Amino acid sequence: QVQLVETGGGLVQAGDSLRLSCVFSGRSFSSYAMTWFRQVPGELREFVAGISRDGGSTGYANSVKGRFTVSRDNAKNTVILQMDSLKPEDTAVYYCARTMYTSTSYITDRGGIVYWGQGTQVTVSS
Repeated sequence: QVQLVETGGGLVQAGDSLRLSCVFSGRSFSSYAMTWFRQVPGELREFVAGISRDGGSTGYANSVKGRFTVSRDNAKNTVILQMDSLKPEDTAVYYCARTMYTSTSYITDRGGIVYWGQGTQVTVSS
């Protein structure tokens, strides 16, 4: 049974940092690209960051480029989203997801997501 569990969310002030972790249970973690999406109420879930299956390639939304860093540890079935210089507009529920792709070529595509985590709330106060 595949399961993705995100941890690390919370309430912080603008300028602070948070580190989100996602642990993948099941086979095939190291064979596919992993992504982070986020969603605020009433809006579509939007792409935040993604990483290729071997960690050699990453991609970011323009809104987080230079502030967020995605990484993975295939030995531990874990993907990390390091979020620095947080802004109030980063407030959202953050979801970890496994894609159907091996590279980062299509990681912004919600249609390519095979498994979603349950999400973790990140709230940034001004």
